[in-house]
Amino acid sequence: MTTPPPALLIAGHGTRDDAGAEAFRAFVRALADRHPELPVAGGFIELSPPPLGEAVAELVERGVRRFAAVPLMLVSAGHAKGDIPAALSRERERHPGISYAYGRPLGPHPSLLSVLERRLDEALGDGARTPADRSEVTVLLVGRGSTDPDANAEVHKAARLLWEGRGYAGVETAFVSLAAPDVPSGLDRCLRLGARRIVVLPYFLFTGILPERVRRQTGDWAAAHPEVEVRSADVIGPEPELLDLVMERYEEAVRGDVRMNCDSCVYRVALPGFEDKVGLAQQPHFHPDDDGHGHHHDHGHAHSHAH
Repeated sequence: MTTPPPALLIAGHGTRDDAGAEAFRAFVRALADRHPELPVAGGFIELSPPPLGEAVAELVERGVRRFAAVPLMLVSAGHAKGDIPAALSRERERHPGISYAYGRPLGPHPSLLSVLERRLDEALGDGARTPADRSEVTVLLVGRGSTDPDANAEVHKAARLLWEGRGYAGVETAFVSLAAPDVPSGLDRCLRLGARRIVVLPYFLFTGILPERVRRQTGDWAAAHPEVEVRSADVIGPEPELLDLVMERYEEAVRGDVRMNCDSCVYRVALPGFEDKVGLAQQPHFHPDDDGHGHHHDHGHAHSHAH
């Protein structure tokens, strides 16, 4: 008898934006439709229903004993490094006998860079048809922002990879929360570097409160600087490349071939200003929709980072 492949569990952060939460849920449904051979479920660690625990319970009710969890996140920040592994450890206590493999976040990946390039082309319309046109365009890639320097560095890496070989005048980086420079400061930098055509490119998978904040801040800055052409690009969205990449991360996890970067992780390496985080124990987020399925194992359990 052939052993069925592990199920796929998609782990999201959660958002207070209903459209963003529904975009995640629709993405999970699209993956399930694309891969009928696999049980697929998805949930959030906070803010949005369904909670991750409910998604795990759904898989268990379908007879799943093994699954691979993929964080639907672009960078390895605290959520991917600690919150999700802690939540998964809690679910293993709630459902004795299950086992799981944990995949790595999505970016930066060549297929996502291709989508970002497409979003830039869409924002520019007919204004960047040739390499000469692109040479006049400066891109501001805006990430979520984190208190984890490793996560912020990954956004800078994505910006550099996006710049390489594509002919833009430059690709600068900013963050919409928790890290500097913020969006107006990033636009100021582009202006000081001589930019006269700027495209602000949100480094987000789906719409939500933060991408909308990026768009609003971009509009406010552009209104105050009429001498500069400023355009806003769209988020990555549920493109085929994203569906394929999640499956690539799933297959890596199933094979045990997860190449996490631990060289600059604050939980393993004493980085300046973050020395207190080395070896810090992790607790899963409390999700208001998670009733614990009748179990109460959430208190007093510390979990180290599983990467």
